[in-house]
Amino acid sequence: HVQLVESGGGSVQAGGSLRLSCAASYTGDPHCLAWFRQAPGKEREGVASTDSDGHPRYGDSALGRFTASRDSTTNSLYLQMTNLQPEDTGVYYCAARGGMYCPELSRGNAVLFDYWGQGTQVTVS
Repeated sequence: HVQLVESGGGSVQAGGSLRLSCAASYTGDPHCLAWFRQAPGKEREGVASTDSDGHPRYGDSALGRFTASRDSTTNSLYLQMTNLQPEDTGVYYCAARGGMYCPELSRGNAVLFDYWGQGTQVTVS
């Protein structure tokens, strides 16, 4: 059983920064951990992921602005977001799936993840 709890969302002005955290609890096999986001009326989009060894991958929207990191000792996942823009507004979700490596953050790949947190709202104005 996997539990994911996000924190760190909020409201910022364009150009600002936020750091999201995800506390993941699971035992046994390694897991891929990832961040997705969803804006109203839009498809859930992959933002960043980390393999079980911490290797990060990024969606196109995150490149150059967001940094994903993972603390394997606490099973925590982080997303440092800089230069936030209004189009970054949405609910950000932490997601997990079993296995050492994460799938590509391609469109529609949210279905490959088995576990989801409740989400945290990010609003950029």
